Amino acid sequence: MTAPRQEIRPISTAPAPTGDPLGVAMLREGLVPPHRLVTALAGGWVAGNDIAAALRCDQRGPSALYDRIARHYRAERADLRHLPPDPRLIDRMGTAACLRDNILPWRKTGALTVIVVPHPDVFQRLCKRLEAIFGPVGMAIAPPEEIEAALIALRGPQMDRAARFRVTARESCRDWGGQRHASVARLAFVIVVLSLALAPVGFAGVLAFWALLTLLFATLMKAAAILAALRKPPPEPPLPHIARLPVISIMVALYREADIAPRLVRRLGRLDYPRDALEILLVVEEEDSLTRAALARARLPDWMRIVVVPDGPLKTKPRALNHGLNACRGSIIGVYDAEDAPDPDQLRRVVDRFHRRGPEVACLQGVLDFYNPQTNWLSRCFTMEYATWFRIILPGLERLRLAIPLGGTTLFFRRDALERLGGWDAYNVTEDADLGIRLARHGFRTELLPTTTFEEANCRALPWIRQRSRWLKGYMMTYAVHMRSPRLLLRQLGWWKFAGFQVFFLTTLSQFLLAPVMWSFWLVPLGVPHPLVTAMPGWLYALTAGIFLFTEVMLLVLTLVSLRLTPNRINPLWAPVLHFYFPLGALASYKAAWELVTRPFWWDKTHHGLFDPLTDG
Repeated sequence: MTAPRQEIRPISTAPAPTGDPLGVAMLREGLVPPHRLVTALAGGWVAGNDIAAALRCDQRGPSALYDRIARHYRAERADLRHLPPDPRLIDRMGTAACLRDNILPWRKTGALTVIVVPHPDVFQRLCKRLEAIFGPVGMAIAPPEEIEAALIALRGPQMDRAARFRVTARESCRDWGGQRHASVARLAFVIVVLSLALAPVGFAGVLAFWALLTLLFATLMKAAAILAALRKPPPEPPLPHIARLPVISIMVALYREADIAPRLVRRLGRLDYPRDALEILLVVEEEDSLTRAALARARLPDWMRIVVVPDGPLKTKPRALNHGLNACRGSIIGVYDAEDAPDPDQLRRVVDRFHRRGPEVACLQGVLDFYNPQTNWLSRCFTMEYATWFRIILPGLERLRLAIPLGGTTLFFRRDALERLGGWDAYNVTEDADLGIRLARHGFRTELLPTTTFEEANCRALPWIRQRSRWLKGYMMTYAVHMRSPRLLLRQLGWWKFAGFQVFFLTTLSQFLLAPVMWSFWLVPLGVPHPLVTAMPGWLYALTAGIFLFTEVMLLVLTLVSLRLTPNRINPLWAPVLHFYFPLGALASYKAAWELVTRPFWWDKTHHGLFDPLTDG
């Protein structure tokens, strides 16, 4: 049963409430049990809007609560399902503004425009801006999810297109695929087959030379990174007190994560940051009813809210983030993954670092680690690889002033810089690495932040291969997109970063794809004849063996040093097991190459919550 229709008058402030305070009125009418109201008030929810958010998971559902809010403030309870809004009014306001402020221009009544809000506080805060757009305005009340559903029902396709095409075509991979790329792939396959048939030794020699060259450059880059990363930075001067902390908006893209949703809510609740300056947006696909239901049962606090992504032909994390960005109100935008457990002081560290740096530092990348490193040998190897990557390689790239391919979580951006770049490329399945390169191309810098987020190590072989294949497919696509115009890339990055870009992507992809060529040389010490070794002069064989030895020593040193920097205590004797770990990456690279041609935009999802030892109580 909805509230009786109220007369809507033009107003410039929120109407005064009638009678008792809202919480008392709801208690008297039996809309909320006493213990729930006491808990809400004890938790600091003192404003009417916050009380409604705190009590919205009651058995009666949110509708009865918002009926009571409407009566309490003498406002109309909007029935958006049976009386949908005027789309022309939405277009005047802009769907992004409606989504961000959680409001909806509903209908015209004479000269008066009725604005639907979840609470009068929202109306009062935005009233001047609304009057500048619409003239005289009046207020009606509806739950936030009804406002969002009405927006999607009317403007869902437009919102989907905006999220997919936010990045300019020149910097997006959305035109990848089709007959042209399929023809190139077929031609490359024919060339490989003919080369193997007509000149197998010569072709193998070319592959071996390239594999050896990229191995050498990869090892030299790692050596430079470890030397740079271990160089202590100068001490930071004391930071003056920040009078007003900036608002931080954190987005968590969820897709088929019904099991992990309640744990995520509790983990993010441990973040130490003022709740009036923090909002966490749980970005969920419209058709993902299971995750949405799980979040509804999780009793979200008022500083967490669900943002629904309109259904569309593409379902990727970057598309969801682009849509969620419109709903953010913070000047700092953060990104977490579903299974993340960040350090409690992480957000304060982010604000501190951004406050110390100029606007050219547009992104901060936190350190990632695992909370299940001891599950099995695969989780131990994954932990060692992550320790090397986030504690040595990426800090080294930062110190060397090279472009940094970002990790997919524990990322924090200055909002204005992120919007200048157009957000994320919705079609790139490693949108993080691509965004890191685009930041560098546009003159921005990324810094590593010494704060850790723990997540779940993917420690089953087939899911690991699926995850890694997505990463490598995205790397292939990222390299191809940015090399469309090498001269432009060189002009934007400069020689140093351009060379670093080439070394990083070419060595990473080549070492995985050509791994079997390199493994074949390990047969020689076992007495197995190798046609390339037979054709080599002695000095070349010695040089090849020296490069192999140098690489093995560097890998061991890199792993042992990184293990000293991680809080996870893994026995160093596990380091040699990495030799059995990297072949999985080779398998993933072939899957990635195949999908680059056949399914370039397919997001091979990683399932979380399978190996979670944390206590969430």
